[in-house]
Amino acid sequence: MDKYDAFRKHIADSAKKFQELKNETVRIISHLDCDGICAASILIHALKSQNRGFAISIVPQLTETFIKELAKEEYKIIAFTDLGSGMIEQVKEHLKSKDVVILDHHEVSGVGNDRVLHINPHMFGIEGSREVSGAGVAYMFAEALDRKNEACAHLAVVGAIGDAQENSGFERLNASILETARNQGKISVQKGLRLFGMQTRPIHKILGYSTDPYIPGVSGSESGAIQFLHNLGISPKKGKGWKKMADLSQEEMQALVAGVVLARRGEAKPEDVLGNIYILEQEEEESPLRDAKEFATLLNSCGRMGKASLGIGACLGDPKMKRQAISHLLEYRREIIAAMQWFEAHRGTAAVQEHPGYMIISAGTEILSTMIGTIASMIAKSNTTRPGTIIISMAEAPDKTLKASIRRAGFQSDGSIDLRSIMEEITSRVDGSSTGGHIYAAGSVIPQGKEKEFLEAARDVLGKLAGQKRVPD
Repeated sequence: MDKYDAFRKHIADSAKKFQELKNETVRIISHLDCDGICAASILIHALKSQNRGFAISIVPQLTETFIKELAKEEYKIIAFTDLGSGMIEQVKEHLKSKDVVILDHHEVSGVGNDRVLHINPHMFGIEGSREVSGAGVAYMFAEALDRKNEACAHLAVVGAIGDAQENSGFERLNASILETARNQGKISVQKGLRLFGMQTRPIHKILGYSTDPYIPGVSGSESGAIQFLHNLGISPKKGKGWKKMADLSQEEMQALVAGVVLARRGEAKPEDVLGNIYILEQEEEESPLRDAKEFATLLNSCGRMGKASLGIGACLGDPKMKRQAISHLLEYRREIIAAMQWFEAHRGTAAVQEHPGYMIISAGTEILSTMIGTIASMIAKSNTTRPGTIIISMAEAPDKTLKASIRRAGFQSDGSIDLRSIMEEITSRVDGSSTGGHIYAAGSVIPQGKEKEFLEAARDVLGKLAGQKRVPD
């Protein structure tokens, strides 16, 4: 039995034990990003198919304080999706009177027990940051509960895309889930230019609102996007209206692709805008939900802007919630553009400290704490950030705690630097802090009043690391 078979057997055994629990309401806790929303939606679908009740909370990060609050609630069964593996000991300590299931793919700290069903690929030597998302783990569990839950395979694919696990295709577990979704008629795969709005928006708006990739001088400026098209010899107008991607000739499309790639020069892989496009076949032709990457962006917008319920409704196919989620998306993209413009305007100030090998961003309340990790990821992908640079971004949360995220520019998939371990080393010097994530992306919650201690620890740890590790040219 190889590690994949062992993992599947563990899931099957855990599903059987879960089925034996009394038919009571399940308290679901999930992460607020696309992956967490997809994971929660898959579990909700599975529970609804069994006529089991549920109550759900979407959180930015699992903390010991929140776990203690759960202990006071009347629910006897608690399920964590896309989080929990980093808080096993706290779960066992504070939730010992409850039955718990953890469906996660982040790094593991601690082991479960008879009342904590812990399902995580890392326990079997499978790299959870690349091979399967939190939604993928939730899907495998749901499938083990009932094969009819294969109908949710496409949501696991969306979760994996939202968690940046797609890299010109998927690795083994995600690839298997994708194949199921294709066999279900839920997803098809095409090749093309990967920009948000390809299915629905005028070209100049696609470029003007492009945040991944972020195009300097174009993103955030419709006039800049129009000028960009004119410079490429492409008229943005079609009669009295605006051109969409479908209106471009082959020559114009080639010019656009070349122009976007050229604008990304200096990045490790400027051609990354080209690749697989995953089409959700059951969504309407001109819906922004039809492109799985756009669906993932929509779910991220819902979670990070405090509207996670709309994202769950969209995943479960509720027409009204789909419309509301779509209308909410523009606000999210404006927040991203504003945050990136704030970053560019503050480079070289105390708010954006750049050092050899690392960067520390202190946004205070200028950027939403729920979006600070997204901004760090975008800066890491920007052609203005030197490959290998470690980025820590911070913002103040509504409860006055500090949310910190860590990313690395240019080499997200080489695995040579463990970002979670770096963050854990930093936060070990700051009492009351908690850290979660994996080797490619991690985050921490820092108690109120501890920002100075965190900054000092971060500068010390990253400074030493920069001295030990040569930053690639």
